[in-house]
Amino acid sequence: MLLRQLEYFVAVARERHFARAAEACYVSQPALSASIAKLERELNVMLINRGRNFEGLTVEGERLVVWAKRVLAVHDGLVAEAAALRSGISGVLRLGSGRAVSTMTALPIAAFCSLHPLARVKVTSHFPTTELVRQLRSFELDAAIAHFDAHERSDLEVVPLYEEQCVLLVAGKQLVSAATSITWSEAAQLPLALLAPDVGFRQFIDNAFADVGAAVVPQIETDSMASLYAHVATGAWASVVPHTWFRSMPMTGAMRGLRLVEPDQRAPIAIAIHASAPGSAAARAFLNVAVGAPLGREDFTYPGQDVDGEFDAGATVASTAVRGSFVA
Repeated sequence: MLLRQLEYFVAVARERHFARAAEACYVSQPALSASIAKLERELNVMLINRGRNFEGLTVEGERLVVWAKRVLAVHDGLVAEAAALRSGISGVLRLGSGRAVSTMTALPIAAFCSLHPLARVKVTSHFPTTELVRQLRSFELDAAIAHFDAHERSDLEVVPLYEEQCVLLVAGKQLVSAATSITWSEAAQLPLALLAPDVGFRQFIDNAFADVGAAVVPQIETDSMASLYAHVATGAWASVVPHTWFRSMPMTGAMRGLRLVEPDQRAPIAIAIHASAPGSAAARAFLNVAVGAPLGREDFTYPGQDVDGEFDAGATVASTAVRGSFVA
């Protein structure tokens, strides 16, 4: 059994098409098909349902492709570890993040690349957490930063980073008068533009409204944080956003944020890598950097308050409040 046989098998499972898999592996389609057929003979099991075209993996193929990915990941880890011992960590770190926390990856990535200048980072931020977990387990990602539920943590090493808080984002004073906070019940009465249901942070928002007995039906739903900000900027809608987006997203002078209270809802954000040992050297190094980065902590900077007691998107001051909270 050769590694390239496993690579071809995994490529067909990923592309679900023989010609695309062959192109991805830089071989001819007959050579790829012959290599997979030889692998089936060696394992004495059919891996792929064949017709005129690719018709999916067999039941046995679905199970064995996981092993193939694991073997390839161990091989890649061995090569990367040897390279790291020679000249430091290099190659590509494949990082996934939840869309609502995607801006927070910049700090640990900067620190990681500073420590390991030969390494490169590929970031994916458009998948829901369930897909990030699947890709971590199948060795398609090296690390991911998101909110992970308890049932999603098997086979993963999950380390807490910070607690994400919710902020009501508004523009002007036509929806909410000058204030520093608003309750979830009060926010439920406003015309809302919210993140789409498949974004993990939206589920956290829905749960918070449900806890105060509010069933919210937003007029606008989007999977783009930039689009969400644009809708709020019109002054017609309010939204609920993660507090860390205040630091990284540009806002117009009329936009401001209010603390959402009663209750004080917080979503734990963590970094996850595959729990296999010894694992990826790059993933382990990035985890160590991320845990040490000031993500949502006391020394992180947040928008200050202006003289009217409102959050000012243009000012930043050192937070002296509790972990991950706004300057009061």
